Amino acid sequence: EEAVVGPSLGREAVSAGMNSFILAFILVLAYMIVYYNRAGLVANIALITNIFFIFGVLASLKAVLTLPGMAGIVLTLGMAVDANVIIYERIKEEIRAGKGFRLAITDGYKNAYSAIIDGNVTTLLTGIVLYVFGTGPVQGFATTLIIGILSSLFTAIFISRLIFTWMLNKNMKVNFSNKFTANILANASFDFIGMRKKAYIFSAILIIVSLGSLFTKGLNLGIDFTGGRTYVIRVDQDINTEAVREALTAEFDGNSPEVKTFGPNSQIKVTTKYMIDSDDPAVDSIIQVKLYSGVSGSFKNEIAYSDFSSDTEGENKLLGILSSQKIGPTIAYDIRTKAMFAIGFALIIIFIYIGIRFRKWQYGVSGVLALFHDSLITLGMFSLFYGILPFSMEVDQAFIAAILTIIGYSINDSVIIFDRIREYTGLFPKHSLKRNINDGLNSTLARTLNTSGTTLVVLLVIFLLGGEVIRGFIFALLI
Repeated sequence: EEAVVGPSLGREAVSAGMNSFILAFILVLAYMIVYYNRAGLVANIALITNIFFIFGVLASLKAVLTLPGMAGIVLTLGMAVDANVIIYERIKEEIRAGKGFRLAITDGYKNAYSAIIDGNVTTLLTGIVLYVFGTGPVQGFATTLIIGILSSLFTAIFISRLIFTWMLNKNMKVNFSNKFTANILANASFDFIGMRKKAYIFSAILIIVSLGSLFTKGLNLGIDFTGGRTYVIRVDQDINTEAVREALTAEFDGNSPEVKTFGPNSQIKVTTKYMIDSDDPAVDSIIQVKLYSGVSGSFKNEIAYSDFSSDTEGENKLLGILSSQKIGPTIAYDIRTKAMFAIGFALIIIFIYIGIRFRKWQYGVSGVLALFHDSLITLGMFSLFYGILPFSMEVDQAFIAAILTIIGYSINDSVIIFDRIREYTGLFPKHSLKRNINDGLNSTLARTLNTSGTTLVVLLVIFLLGGEVIRGFIFALLI
């Protein structure tokens, strides 16, 4: 397995990733202040400290910061906000129940611990599975996710609590909302269980469409899973992908490569399995010469072969081959097997953990079924839309990381609701299970919408501004 990224594509990817990261961070900080007033400011101090810790730990481990790694940090931000939102919503409930600020904060933290710890442990377990089974970019993602979860638990629970204690001791005013956000969804009483049959129909339609597309159209498997070579090539004008594909098919002795626009209209991604089984060390050079012959006609100004194939900084550093990746069939088989194991193990571990924590196997089964539902629909959408949407929708290692992230994030949400249902079942044993489930869903509704909302904003910003390399990965998370 071999990967080469030219300095120009590397620099562009990093700057796009960083810009989107900074903008997403600013939006989340602003949202917290608008929604939670002074308490939002406290959460923001905890968030900034969290970022400081993550980069500090990454630096001390000499970890390599990849683009999926940045995505891991951004996801961690969403999760860190999540912990603060759970605590704040709980404190607001205690205040509404008539408790004083000091007692409300103490009880709010105490009652929020189990939900936060359960939610984060399930995501942490997913991160560990990713780290053990993943390779390369997936491992980078898992490393930042694990560090991020641990540091966000520390900052959300410990640092924000310290600041509140200090504020109360100084008799400073602490508020957790403004007049617009004080009672949003406080008295929600939706009959979610009553609406379940409509939800079954909606889910069934999505699952049938997804399965239909998976069986008829299949998935666009990347070279991670099939073996082959990919090249990202840039020319100095808009390029005709069909003409390039025909020229390269002739060069590759009738083996038709996949040629598609990658980012701007002057940039293409070429994927080929031509001579992938050959061990001859000269194969890479042979293929690059053939690529040059097939693509050179698309340049407005003629380019020399040395400039086309080199990965050094020169006059034409933004043209020619920007990055290449080669994966042999054996490595591809290995990655594919590890990916299957990773998803299987993640689901089994989550099922066992929830079963033990909630002392009821039904919680574990329903949690895993919900994950299966989310993952299947995401796979189905990737099958349905590849070739239609104007960005890369390959199923590769990054996509597997996305599926595992969805599993971690989705279960985090379910666990927090399970936690509240368990609490109500203990407090009101005479109430019917239907009523306790509805009450649990309604009382956590503000938190569900808030955390999903902040994460959605973060993902949208990265999707729009984070660069081509990561767009497919983020699209999976958005679904």
